[in-house]
Amino acid sequence: MNNATVPEPRTAAALASRRRRTEAAVQRVRDAITQLRREKTQVSVAAVARRADVSRTFLYDNPEARAAVATAMTETGERRNQMLVDQDGAPEATWRERALNAEDALKAAHAEILAQRTRIGELLGQVRDLEAEWTEEAIQRITTENTTLKQRVRQLTTDNRTLDERLKAARSNLRFQDRRVADLEAQIAAPEPAT
Repeated sequence: MNNATVPEPRTAAALASRRRRTEAAVQRVRDAITQLRREKTQVSVAAVARRADVSRTFLYDNPEARAAVATAMTETGERRNQMLVDQDGAPEATWRERALNAEDALKAAHAEILAQRTRIGELLGQVRDLEAEWTEEAIQRITTENTTLKQRVRQLTTDNRTLDERLKAARSNLRFQDRRVADLEAQIAAPEPAT
């Protein structure tokens, strides 16, 4: 019997088992997001991955999990931004928040690029090591995944550059605002000339 040929019932059982594990993981992701919201904790990929006991790669690769996390992060970000705007109307706070958000987004983009590159390396290794044992269909699927991941890395690199430029602009605006505040404070502190 050829080792590369798997009997049909075992294949169906393996696929069903994998589907159940994936569904359970997606449910844990949803539960983790609900719990983070209830605790009013910042929703991030890392926080959801820890709470749901899944990898960050799973959160990026699974469309349902990725959409749930993205939606939660957007809602949390909008709520947080609105609270900050309501609490502090000062322009320098807005610029600082933008700079911090840009830094967080830049860190997340770097982490995702690293994860995608690691995944590409793993897939290339699997293709080279197991190519003789895999069917043409499996090789085609891996090749397609590899192409998709490379496109994702290119997109993330572009996004990273954009975020880096935004961060630089936000820092520049923050420095300008800080100088302006210092000038205003100096004008207020300067004694008025006697008339």
